[in-house]
Amino acid sequence: MNILLWAVQSLLAVAFLAVGAMKIFRNRTELAATFGWVEQFSDPSVKAIGALDALVGLGLVLPGVTNIAPALVPWAALGGIALAGGGSVVHLRRSETQLAAVNVVYIALLALVAWGRFGPYAF
Repeated sequence: MNILLWAVQSLLAVAFLAVGAMKIFRNRTELAATFGWVEQFSDPSVKAIGALDALVGLGLVLPGVTNIAPALVPWAALGGIALAGGGSVVHLRRSETQLAAVNVVYIALLALVAWGRFGPYAF
């Protein structure tokens, strides 16, 4: 199970880091082509969401790999659940049910990581 948790953490970290980097480094016009919801948010808000995405991505793997405060891993997973939950709400308000469903998958995987790292497979 520990190997499965590491695999899930790694895949989620890549996803959150990639999306976070896009939100941080691309301008609003470029993002609007990929993420239609950015039109409803200010530039600082989009950048802040991107920074939070990147922090979740880093928090899912770095504490465990470096063995520096590995107890932060499940907390990063909970932060990711909050972000994905908020994203689901935004997508549902925009009638983007397929994108909301993707966030529900992220929530399920993040919940697995939080359960495993808080519980029987803690560092």
